Amino acid sequence: MTKELESKFAEELEKNQGIIHKVCRSYTNNENAHKDLFQEITIQLWKAYPKFRGDSKFSTWMYRVAFNTAISLYRKSKRTVDTTQIYENLKELEYQDYDDTQDRQLDLLYKAIYSLSDIEKALALMYLEDKSYREISETLGISEVNARVKMNRTKTKLKNILNP
Repeated sequence: MTKELESKFAEELEKNQGIIHKVCRSYTNNENAHKDLFQEITIQLWKAYPKFRGDSKFSTWMYRVAFNTAISLYRKSKRTVDTTQIYENLKELEYQDYDDTQDRQLDLLYKAIYSLSDIEKALALMYLEDKSYREISETLGISEVNARVKMNRTKTKLKNILNP
């Protein structure tokens, strides 16, 4: 990978790392697991980046990789993965702590999301990011109609969890 490509990746990753934190928060329940998953998603993004063609937005592609990594990692109950050499630009990338204090009012929502199935978690997070049904369908590899139906079911399920 060229230095220019490495720099572009590091810049995009730093700008969009909130996406990774949201995915990690939905698929983990403690800080160590959050950090492990964050690292694994970053490694998988790094490995996949040379194949990123730009057909979709970087954030949409990032969601897809993050969700797939989280889902496959936790379905297999696999906590360790082969590491990859990280080049100079990535060594300089600073991990930013996720400031949990600003959104404590969302804790109940995240706990409810955590209890959902893998696909429902992905739908809920993308909905909270105001993603269009087209973007959601592209990210999850399902039709727009299917995305709408699943989203409505997920919303109903969340309402029932939050307001029993």
